[in-house]
Amino acid sequence: MAKKKSKSQIFKKAEIKKLTQGLFTDNPKRSFNYKQVSGIIGVKKKTGRHLVQVVLQELFENGYLTEVATGKYKLLARGAYVTGIVDMTSKGSAYIIPDDGGEDIFVPQSCLNKALNGDQVKVYHYARRRHHQPEGEVIEIIKRKRENFVGVVEISGDFAFLVVDSRVMHHDIFIPKKALNGALNGQKAIAKIVDWPDKAKNPIGEIIDVLGNAGDNQTEMHAILADFNLPYRYPEEVDNAAEEIQPGITEEEVAKRRDLRDVLTFTIDPKDAKDFDDALSLRQLANGNWEVGVHIADVTHYVKPDSIIEKEAYNRATSVYLVDRVVPMLPERLSNFICSLRPNEEKLCFSAVFEIDAEARVLNSWVGRTVILSDRRFTYEEAQEILDTGNGDHAEAIKTLDDLAKKLRDQRFKKGAIGFERVEVKFEIDETGKPLSVYFKESKDANKLIEEFMLLANKKVAELVGKNEISEQKRGHVKTFIYRIHDQPDPDRFETFSAFVRKFGYEIRTQGDESISIALNRLLNQVEGKTEQNIVETLAVRTMAKAIYSTHNIGHYGLAFKHYTHFTSPIRRYPDMMVHRLLERYLDGGRSVNEEKYEQMCEHSSDMEQLAADAERASIKYKQVEFMKDKVGQIFDGVISGVTEWGVYVELNENKCEGMIPIRDLDDDFYRFDEDNYCLIGRKYNKKYQLGDPLKVVIAKANLEKKQLDFSLADAFIPGSEK
Repeated sequence: MAKKKSKSQIFKKAEIKKLTQGLFTDNPKRSFNYKQVSGIIGVKKKTGRHLVQVVLQELFENGYLTEVATGKYKLLARGAYVTGIVDMTSKGSAYIIPDDGGEDIFVPQSCLNKALNGDQVKVYHYARRRHHQPEGEVIEIIKRKRENFVGVVEISGDFAFLVVDSRVMHHDIFIPKKALNGALNGQKAIAKIVDWPDKAKNPIGEIIDVLGNAGDNQTEMHAILADFNLPYRYPEEVDNAAEEIQPGITEEEVAKRRDLRDVLTFTIDPKDAKDFDDALSLRQLANGNWEVGVHIADVTHYVKPDSIIEKEAYNRATSVYLVDRVVPMLPERLSNFICSLRPNEEKLCFSAVFEIDAEARVLNSWVGRTVILSDRRFTYEEAQEILDTGNGDHAEAIKTLDDLAKKLRDQRFKKGAIGFERVEVKFEIDETGKPLSVYFKESKDANKLIEEFMLLANKKVAELVGKNEISEQKRGHVKTFIYRIHDQPDPDRFETFSAFVRKFGYEIRTQGDESISIALNRLLNQVEGKTEQNIVETLAVRTMAKAIYSTHNIGHYGLAFKHYTHFTSPIRRYPDMMVHRLLERYLDGGRSVNEEKYEQMCEHSSDMEQLAADAERASIKYKQVEFMKDKVGQIFDGVISGVTEWGVYVELNENKCEGMIPIRDLDDDFYRFDEDNYCLIGRKYNKKYQLGDPLKVVIAKANLEKKQLDFSLADAFIPGSEK
């Protein structure tokens, strides 16, 4: 008897289309790929599944579906309302990034209806036109990203404007003369928007703080902080609360802790550091192994939950490191005195103590509260000199720790940790903040010594909770904790990177069962010392995901750790304070905390970390422009460090300062941007400006207000044109 044909074998395209449309109509909020659609509507044969793919593509092109991810589709409601975040372009239009993760929606400037960059808005999503990007208009501003703006005051008669950087807002703020609050013409100030009438082109504001004269170092650094909504002054009431705190190292408190005051202990920090939040101790055990202690300032012993200092620390979430200053998370009395592990002072700590053998195998570990006494404060330079010469205070201890650190590092790299060695640009500045010279800070053995033991402590603390090592019942539910997570590289970006490095003759291929990270390390070793090293390393970093804080542990890809947290810098990072509190709670047998609440705190900390990094980069950029402004007209050798549709970025070899050659100045041809190959290509002569290419440039302009250097090609520069 002949076998009956299944229904999936007699499906026609029209029927597949009808069933597919019905599936999406019945599930307007869900997304599906072709395999899921095929399974749900009952298509099993290969030819039928291919028809499903064709139908999905046609429905997408006709504007019935939207592609929310590669190969994954969702119903595109016609005339739908969408909420999302405004992402402004340099021309004043914007893209709305939907909250539900759908495709970005383009909104022209005329349809923004006073929405500003970063605002959360409600958008009317137009019915999609075939072969057009999604478009819409803002109909409601749900939440303003910011109400305060930094700019330059321009007074004219009975009114004034605060002129804001166009990259932040495309409208100057109208300031009535009575709302100037002492601001003078040409000064930098902060204005708050108080009204924006329906028919008014410009918002109305009032000056809430005068920063000072434009160009003054203090003014400009405060302006950078305010521009990123970061605090530039410490509240007096918080400082006053800190002044009332006493060190509190009493006999009763010491009795609750492990006393390590008689063990050799020291700190190694930058020469200008005042907040020493970590120290190392070392002693040899009777069995010949080493006991290494990683001692971290016990900040949460002094900063109590719900206190005014605690709330300020949470809001800031991190210390901010600008070119010429540190804007601390905690008041100075705590960060530089009470909590700082200063030499010859007894200090309360949270410590991780390890028993390590001569091959740097960790045999035992203990985590808990301690009291220590630091014997010596070393700068990185002093510790490095001891490693280089073998002479100096506690030389044998430092050399032993260095030897163990190098073995720990080797173990990490064998497991797939990635070794990025980026050069850090630093400035020598005078008492007024003027940059006198540029120098490059490289990580040497003394830096790596400290880094390795901090990594070890962070890893161990994460494992205690993440692997249920605290609880005797190890199969129990894992308690909520704070992890520092780092996802794997995006496959598409990594493939683009792989294709690019092939042009230099390199291959990123895994061998056998090895990970991408090991292959990447092999590449980084191959390019070391080559002319293309900087550009390959820069692009490799760009392919990586950003490390963030989360209660959902996925491991740390870059470090090759399955469990990792931040425990070692509570003076300057709020997540470390959270970790200390949770660790104490769980060591004492406490119950798990609310995961949703702590995930929100993680998101806030990650956001503030990004803002702090942006502010730091802005301060470096400002000092670079300030340093180069008297070098206009001079010729420098550089390398193309970035390529965009609006121009070519060039990094100078001599000082790592970066500027741009606008595409309009490349007037010997019409250039198009080749995104996949990181280059501009001339349409007529096929001339190419490729990422990583050497280039000789002239400093054409140095605009301090915009923190922008403009370069010209050296062979196209006309003397005097810079004026």
